[in-house]
Amino acid sequence: MTRRTEWPDSAADPGGASGSGEGTGRRSRSRSSDSGSPSSSRAEKGEPRDPVERARNICLRLLTGTPRTRKQLADALRKREIPDEAAEEVLSRFEDVGLIDDAAFADAWVESRHHGRGLARRALVRELRTKGVDAAVIDEAVGQLDSEQEEETARELVARKLRSTRGLDRDKRLRRLAGMLARKGYGEGMALRVVRRALEEEGEDTEGLDEPF
Repeated sequence: MTRRTEWPDSAADPGGASGSGEGTGRRSRSRSSDSGSPSSSRAEKGEPRDPVERARNICLRLLTGTPRTRKQLADALRKREIPDEAAEEVLSRFEDVGLIDDAAFADAWVESRHHGRGLARRALVRELRTKGVDAAVIDEAVGQLDSEQEEETARELVARKLRSTRGLDRDKRLRRLAGMLARKGYGEGMALRVVRRALEEEGEDTEGLDEPF
């Protein structure tokens, strides 16, 4: 990423009306412009000129401590103006040696986001699509979760939220709890069923709650 140099006001506007002041201002602006160019920035950082080597270095930095999909890395290389041919060469090589593995990424994402955040399959699919994971790979990853697991997680989410809704009228509790589940990707039918059951266990009258919220 090109680092933009911030110059002090005195350099941007030298102030005097003399010819020397104006020249200083022009030189300052010229140096600012030059230092902001991609080639100058790379030179300052000591980056190699070879695009394949540059692409390799960029990918290694991005992968340090954080798995990424092939598309995420490809987008990063494109932003850094790496030629397509060099990017393809590096990305394919990284896939061959297992440094890029979209299937493993998707499996780990589903495990982490479902158990950590309680996200349902619908939300997980949406997130993985934004990461550029192939549809077939997504289907296989979210296939780890079945309807029973989703419903169990939904019940746990509602149980944690239930206390904070006490004191509200029944319909407000329903909307708040069901809305929380909807934001996490749970379908309307499951959300209504889980919330109704939780309210019944607290002694709420749930008559009429079969209607969509």
